[in-house]
Amino acid sequence: MNDFQAIADRVEIEALRGEFTDAAMMRDRPRLASLFTPDGALRMPNIPVEQVGREEIRAGGERLQSQWDFFVQTTHPGTILLDGDTATGRAYIQELARALDGRQGLNYAVYHDRYQRTEEGWRFAERVYEVRYLDTSPLAGTAPHAAQAAGTAPADATAAPAVPADATATPTIPADATAIPDPVASFADPASAERLERVAAALRANGFAAEILDDAAAARARVKDLVPEGAGVFTGASETLRLSGIDEDINTGGRYDAIRPRVLAIDRATGADEIRRLSAVPDFVVNSVAAVTETGSLVLASGSGSQLPANAGGAAHAIWIVGAQKVVPDLRTALRRVEEYALLLENARAQAVYGMPSAVNRLLVLNAEPRPGRGTVLLLREAIGY
Repeated sequence: MNDFQAIADRVEIEALRGEFTDAAMMRDRPRLASLFTPDGALRMPNIPVEQVGREEIRAGGERLQSQWDFFVQTTHPGTILLDGDTATGRAYIQELARALDGRQGLNYAVYHDRYQRTEEGWRFAERVYEVRYLDTSPLAGTAPHAAQAAGTAPADATAAPAVPADATATPTIPADATAIPDPVASFADPASAERLERVAAALRANGFAAEILDDAAAARARVKDLVPEGAGVFTGASETLRLSGIDEDINTGGRYDAIRPRVLAIDRATGADEIRRLSAVPDFVVNSVAAVTETGSLVLASGSGSQLPANAGGAAHAIWIVGAQKVVPDLRTALRRVEEYALLLENARAQAVYGMPSAVNRLLVLNAEPRPGRGTVLLLREAIGY
């Protein structure tokens, strides 16, 4: 290899690293994923995250960016060691970020890279992200949302605005009304096969097991396969479970140690502690969700919060049955679906059954499953529940 070729390779690899930062800043995850070889890997042990292949890198990145209020990454040149059609190197990173849930901080990190020459040019074979310094003190600055609303929005038109402090408030709809479908139509309509596949891939990238089934009957049969006879099972209060017959199978079929009937038989005035313990740590929790995002997050809403601990991690195993109409693009739209669609239907049901309104007093967002194999999502091709 002559000196000119070595210089050209270094320039192209440096441009590759710059393209990565630009794609991250512009929240263009398909472009960022295309910078990797088809079997390339993005590993972040500090988080921990491991994404292998372009689809996992895209889906995992979209899930992450849906949580941002703002994010700024600056890349500083590091080393490049050429070895024919491969190379290794390091790039040095400074980042400022604030998430929609209030988490924020400044960090300095290193990317340990492996590069591969391909027909498309140099690509990342692997990026391993190592945090060297982290400061989670409150950041003094803010994201210029007001300026964006005034007509100076950046090129990243897909960036999600911050969720307001009042989580029950309706988030502002952007001026481009086509960015978010009409909730009356979209929140009730089943997702396409392509969207379901995208959701399933994102869920798997986030540590969940995900299966796509034809209908509620298939889900009913699959739950029997997944839950061994005699297991302690707690079911959430769910129209999906009721309409599918899964609630009846678990709580009246005699096949399982059904926890909900035991809870309902306990006097609430004297047995509150026993109820709390029984519902919080079952062998299995079987439930549905209010929304599932294309970035691989699950959103559950509750009036009392009693069913949320088992879903959050108290149960040894969790199974969620999700109708196709519950698919939404991102977390912001999921919160709109809860407030503008699901709550209205649940409120009508509660008024009819209990004579009192419902409320979204507790929200649970599951962005990832840190215990692989614990959580299984059964995505249905049909709409069921709300």
